[in-house]
Amino acid sequence: MQTLAHFGDGGPGPWILLFPVIWALVIGGGIALLRRTVRRGRRGGPWGRPTVESDSPLAVLGRRFASGEIDEDEYWRRLSVLNEEFGPKGGAA
Repeated sequence: MQTLAHFGDGGPGPWILLFPVIWALVIGGGIALLRRTVRRGRRGGPWGRPTVESDSPLAVLGRRFASGEIDEDEYWRRLSVLNEEFGPKGGAA
């Protein structure tokens, strides 16, 4: 009876069993990397962290207006005060 271990007779030897193991490791590593990337994308990753800009007075005012805490007149009044104090975004000082 001829087996893989009879590599002296010209057979492939026991090393042939190593190739499916290597392919299983490569495929498993790819799946693990893909799952980790997808999971990180759901959390936002390092690029999705809140910045200081999101807590600026203008952003807070916009959120309060959007949620209905203040009306439109109050929003425009406070916005004009904030623009005088902080200046318009992107404007030259």
